[in-house]
Amino acid sequence: MGDEAHRPLRADARRNREKILAAAARVFTTEGLDAQMERVAKEAGVGSATLYRNFPTRETLVEAVYRNEVAHLCDAAPILLAERSPDEALRAWTRLFLDYVTAKYGMIDALRAIAATGSNPYGHSREMIQAAITALMDACAAAGTIRTDIRPTDIGAALEGIALTSAGAEHRQQAERLLDLTLDGLTVRP
Repeated sequence: MGDEAHRPLRADARRNREKILAAAARVFTTEGLDAQMERVAKEAGVGSATLYRNFPTRETLVEAVYRNEVAHLCDAAPILLAERSPDEALRAWTRLFLDYVTAKYGMIDALRAIAATGSNPYGHSREMIQAAITALMDACAAAGTIRTDIRPTDIGAALEGIALTSAGAEHRQQAERLLDLTLDGLTVRP
């Protein structure tokens, strides 16, 4: 079993796993964590056996979805920086952060229950997110578009505060206004 656990997945197995994670994120966000696992499998276009082979319990699926959402959020930073100006990349990334938080809050009770069992679903997520914010802010600073007296941890705290007060689809417009206000406060004025 030791070698099998670390063996890379075949391309089709990797695609199935990715489809399951994406489907689970959608289903959990819209239907809550009590959604049937079969519903996730159907949404992913895979059989129940494939779902359970990849994620034997709801908890393993929830934890994997959370970690996958963090990875997608953090992986987006260099992609956005390659495609857009630094300030546009930062602005776009903050919107992705809202999406991430909305999905996370849909899973928060399950994540807390998983953490209570001794597992750490959060792992290095805070450090990963902070690294993404730092990369975005460093690019903006190098371009001369934001103030340099604000630390990435300050922006991280501001984003978390906005997310805490404005998470959820019903508050999305307010959250985006607060993000714009925060980002406008970073802008270098001539």
